Amino acid sequence: MRLAFLGTPEFSVACLAELVSAGHEIVCVYSQPPAPRGRGQDLKPSPVHAFAETLGLPVRTPVSMKTPEEIEAFKALDLDAAVVVAFGQILVREVLEAPRLGCFNLHASLLPRWRGAAPIQRAIMAGDAVTGVQVMRMSEGLDEGPVLMGQQVPIDALDTAGSLHDKLAAVGSRILPVALAAIERGAAVETPQAEEGVTYAKKIKSAEARIDWTRPAAEVDRHIRGLSPFPGAWFEAPSDRGPVRVKALLSRVEDAGGAAGAALDDNLLIACGEGSVRLLKAQREGKGAQDAEVFTRGFPIAAGTTLA
Repeated sequence: MRLAFLGTPEFSVACLAELVSAGHEIVCVYSQPPAPRGRGQDLKPSPVHAFAETLGLPVRTPVSMKTPEEIEAFKALDLDAAVVVAFGQILVREVLEAPRLGCFNLHASLLPRWRGAAPIQRAIMAGDAVTGVQVMRMSEGLDEGPVLMGQQVPIDALDTAGSLHDKLAAVGSRILPVALAAIERGAAVETPQAEEGVTYAKKIKSAEARIDWTRPAAEVDRHIRGLSPFPGAWFEAPSDRGPVRVKALLSRVEDAGGAAGAALDDNLLIACGEGSVRLLKAQREGKGAQDAEVFTRGFPIAAGTTLA
């Protein structure tokens, strides 16, 4: 089919690659504008933008898809369908109705649970045992359209947002071409979403990243894994030079108890409001992510230390 692909982050790259491999004509790729990245904060293209350029595909990076000029440019592409995978902008009705067959979105949750911006993180933070990916027909409402195809993915006890992201991206890139083939031949079955069980995955804000050790260990563990690797749940540890910010990137729940925030041994077992968490991977300011054993050799946190 003659397609436009709208996507921005790394999650979307595998989907674009699979659509190209499936033989579809990608008329245009849309992505968010280049943004400051890295230590130098230089403007860099999004992962989808950079990948599309390696394939020689035309790329557009409009600040908004709502302007009359962008709407007309999209209509002029004369598309069979448009595929949206974590694009990052709301599409208006005129854009949704422009392709002959419509616009279709790959969403990383089991709808109607976790509609919105951060479904992977929110599923882990809520303690969900399973999530998934689904292909849906887009409507004007936020992730409210009927579902055409999907697949469940279990959330393991040591899954982080990063590891679950990779699992879902792999599954999504496999089912998306299958769904498009069904759409092309008119065989896709559209199932309306349930009216019950609707939840919204609000965008992750930096203000919620600090760890609250007074919470039960299960909640602290999910908080850590749900925000890993980015933005990273963090705490402050004392040092000779003052408090040092440390990101906790992987953890597991243990039964030991003590005063909330206290290190219960020399190997990053930290007491919570109920139970404790064992930090398995951490990162202090100015350093890379390290396994606990390596981290404590360079920055010991002795038993009895209180973390803030």
